[in-house]
Amino acid sequence: MSGYDDGAFQAAYDKVTAKWPAGREAVRVPTPFGTAYVNVCGPRDAPPLLLLPGGGGATSASWYAQAAELARVRRVYAVDLAGAAGRTEASGMRTAADLDDWLDAVLAGLGIERADVGGHSYGGWVALRLALRAPARVRRLFLLDPTQCFAGYEAAYLLRALPMLVRPTPRRVRAFLRWETGGAALDPDWLRLQEAAAGFPAGRPVTGPRPSPEALRELRAPVLLLVAANSRTHDAHTLAARAGETVRELGTIVLPDVSHHALPPAAPLGTGRRLTGFLGG
Repeated sequence: MSGYDDGAFQAAYDKVTAKWPAGREAVRVPTPFGTAYVNVCGPRDAPPLLLLPGGGGATSASWYAQAAELARVRRVYAVDLAGAAGRTEASGMRTAADLDDWLDAVLAGLGIERADVGGHSYGGWVALRLALRAPARVRRLFLLDPTQCFAGYEAAYLLRALPMLVRPTPRRVRAFLRWETGGAALDPDWLRLQEAAAGFPAGRPVTGPRPSPEALRELRAPVLLLVAANSRTHDAHTLAARAGETVRELGTIVLPDVSHHALPPAAPLGTGRRLTGFLGG
């Protein structure tokens, strides 16, 4: 596992979650595949908002820059995804149907019947999948530079990511993030968490195809798509155009001067306010 150090990872995770609003609590939810870990904040009587992070080393802790703003109007539930770095324990997940069952169990364990949902990157794919298969459960949906939802990966991105995926080390993670973000200044605590996640002993994340245009045209929930202008993961213009061709109730915001992997922490100032405005609509 390339010398993965669990103590260093847990310490880095704690340092990032310390940036969350006061009153954040950790909730553990049993599922048929293991125990899910959820960071929770916001008024207990506020409508629920489910947040899903990207895959790899992203973790639910990465939502700290938006958590305080979102928690003004929602009870925020940010989940560490199964098959990715974090504190969720999951095994035996092999298919998209397993992923569906896992997420349904998380929602049931949290007592959530219907929620607003937001996802970044791979978490956007998981969030969109929920909205398509269980439309009554998703009130509004925001997607933060989602992958495999409307556009595929750029070949150059996959080639650059391959060494890190084959043999993850902190040095390779750092070099990849430096390339994808264009050398942008990143929160050192958040960057340390990404590096500490290298070689995390998780199972492979469940993946699947992009939704068909026909399925997307049936999407009921209003959608806010936030596109990273400098993303090297996919072509930003293609992503926005294909979403616009298929999603009936869609708002699109291009986030300037930010790349895919700098999100959510480095989202431009005002992003949280835009999200709360959308959720309050």
